Amino acid sequence: MADEAKAKGNAAFSAGRFEEAIRYFSEAIDLAPTNHVLYSNRSAAYASLHRYAEALADGRKTVEIKPDWSKGYSRLGAAHLGLGNHEEAIAAYQKGLDLDPNNEALKSGLADARAAATRSRKPSAASPFANIFQGPEVWAKLTADPSTRAYLQQPDFVKMLQEVQKNPNNLNLYLQDQRMMQVLGVLLNVKMRDPTRDEMESDFPEPEKKRPQAETTNKAPPKTEPEPEPEPMEFTDEVKEAKQRKAEAQKAKEAGNTAYKKKDFEEAINHYTKAIELDDEDISFLTNRAAVYLEMGKYEDCIADCDKAVERGRELHSDFKMIARALTRKGSALVKMAECSKDYEPAIETFQKALTEHRNPDTLKKLNDAERAKKEAEQQEYYDPKVADEEREKGNEFFKEQKYPEAVKHYTEAIKRNPLDPKTYSNRAACYTKLGALPEGLKDAEKCIELDPSFSKGYTRKGAVQFFMKEYDKALETYQEGLKHDPKNHELIDGVRRCIEQINRTNRGDISPEELKERQAKAMQDPEIQNILSDPIMRQVLVDLQENPRASQEHLKNPQVMNKIQKLISAGIVQMR
Repeated sequence: MADEAKAKGNAAFSAGRFEEAIRYFSEAIDLAPTNHVLYSNRSAAYASLHRYAEALADGRKTVEIKPDWSKGYSRLGAAHLGLGNHEEAIAAYQKGLDLDPNNEALKSGLADARAAATRSRKPSAASPFANIFQGPEVWAKLTADPSTRAYLQQPDFVKMLQEVQKNPNNLNLYLQDQRMMQVLGVLLNVKMRDPTRDEMESDFPEPEKKRPQAETTNKAPPKTEPEPEPEPMEFTDEVKEAKQRKAEAQKAKEAGNTAYKKKDFEEAINHYTKAIELDDEDISFLTNRAAVYLEMGKYEDCIADCDKAVERGRELHSDFKMIARALTRKGSALVKMAECSKDYEPAIETFQKALTEHRNPDTLKKLNDAERAKKEAEQQEYYDPKVADEEREKGNEFFKEQKYPEAVKHYTEAIKRNPLDPKTYSNRAACYTKLGALPEGLKDAEKCIELDPSFSKGYTRKGAVQFFMKEYDKALETYQEGLKHDPKNHELIDGVRRCIEQINRTNRGDISPEELKERQAKAMQDPEIQNILSDPIMRQVLVDLQENPRASQEHLKNPQVMNKIQKLISAGIVQMR
């Protein structure tokens, strides 16, 4: 039952329903309080909701129960990192790597923790122009200066200036705009190039000119050469150079994209590498090169580029979608590597980390596919029909001794060893029925029928569970369906007889008021009964049955109406007298 709750928790987690996942994992922990995997899974769910204190508590419990399990330290590190405990996170990830040196998820987590620790120790770089944009006098200066007055009538410029006032570091985003350069000049009392003039005024005093000596001759004074135009200011040159490098980097990226579409991967790699060298502030160059490496089957190179992109992106505070893209691409490479190693856990953790950055449907699909592949790989690795038969026989022995929990344990192991044997599901369904775990028994019986629709035992198990749940009409249908495959089966025939007896008792009113009330309450929770009662036509039929006998006779001639009425009678909702 703990496994059932765990499976439901995993499904909820994969679908992004983290609160629901926590609830199911908590149920499983109540049933199996020493299972370290359950605490690990709940820690991941808490972390996904940014409830890092609870995630930390579960992470600690995980490593307490299973100190030699590397994944527990991954959970512990993630919780510490979320709480800002960078050194503790580093220590946790390092401990995990001591146990499993090749674990990619731990390596990635350690890199993230170290980067976060570096950022926290590094003083924030304030803009050298932080103070000049503050205060109301800024607007007065710009209004008074004829070279900037007109800019204040331009909405895009006003917004730009407001952004810089909020955060002076935003200035770097707008230095390519000539208007901002002009504003800088006014606020710094430095004369800048006026775009409306052909010449630039020097912002340094002009050198003193030597006067020509007086001559006694009538020679005309020598012509003076015009002053050479001063060079632009140094930081303007740097801005221009940076702008040019970014433009060249974008051209290289576009060339790389073209080569990639043509499947010319080596050429694409060259172009993306050039773009990276020209501009290290755009991590899309790294993620694009990683995509090429992925296509080429160079998975380790792809992962290295993705790790660089994540680390650099966090330093630059890049868009979280770009970080998520890098993590998703890394996860795809890890999936490819797992096709040989069958270890899908690093890929799963990487996809989960990507989803915490940005909930992208494509990433969610990749996560679901990876989890499905992991489950299939585990089943294939564990598959052993011979061991399954041995476990089933052990279960049979415990069943005969009426030790049903022990029997369930061995049947469950047999199913893990051979999940395609309907007999084991049938046997476990019988155990669950004896234990009163009817929903679990019904599920096993239905799985038994799904695997082998001609296996009559599946129908007897399902019918028995439905009979105990007092769903006599459904049990009758199940027994009748089984008789189509095995017409002479005595258990199925007896099941039909018992269902009809119960239905007739209800029709005659031969049941106690308590039993009738119980059956009615249960029936009202059945979606099929709810649909019948909410149908306007059926509501009118029920009124006619009570008030208009002639009209009711016409209704009963309709097979569909009669079938629905029979369901209501079997459920105890309607009584015929």
